[in-house]
Amino acid sequence: MPDVQENELDLKPAVSIIEKIEQSRRAENERIRGDDLIPILQEVQKVYGYLPIPVLSWVSERTGISTSRMYGVITFYAQFYLEPHGKHTVRCCRGTACYVRGGRRVINAVKSTLGIDDGETTGDMLFSLETVACLGACALSPVMVVDGTYYGKMTPRRAEQILKQLVEEEA
Repeated sequence: MPDVQENELDLKPAVSIIEKIEQSRRAENERIRGDDLIPILQEVQKVYGYLPIPVLSWVSERTGISTSRMYGVITFYAQFYLEPHGKHTVRCCRGTACYVRGGRRVINAVKSTLGIDDGETTGDMLFSLETVACLGACALSPVMVVDGTYYGKMTPRRAEQILKQLVEEEA
C-alpha cells in the first residue's frame, strides 16, 4: 500500500462502516457504544490495511469514542497496525521450544529471504515480519505462521521455499 498523505486519504469507506453500525444501533434505539470499538477498528483495518490516524480522528469525532481509548485498544492488541502493513503477515516464534530446535536460524532465513527485519514491511508491501514470544504450537517447533497458516518443524530452507512460492503466486 503506497504512502498516503493525510489530505489524499479517502474517508468514504470509514463513513460507510460507521453508517452501517449507526443504522443497526438506531434499530435498537441506541447510539454507537464503546463495545463497538473493536469491530469498528477491525473493519477500518480490513478496508485500509492499517489504521490511518486521520481516519481514527474522524471516527472519534463521529462516534464520540475518544482517540485515547482507541489507542489503548490498538496498542494492546497485536492484530491492529498504525502503519501500513504487508499483504502477507509472517510470524516466527522465538519462544524457548522453537529457539532450542533452530528457530533463530528460521527467523534469520526469513529475514534474509524478505530483506527485512522484525517489525518491518517489504518495499513492495507484500510481506510484514513479526517475531512473537510464543505461537502456542510448541510440539511443532520451530513454527512459522503465514496469514494464519501454521508451518511446523520448519527449517531455514523450507521457510525460504514457502516465501518464494508466495512471491511467485503474486507475480
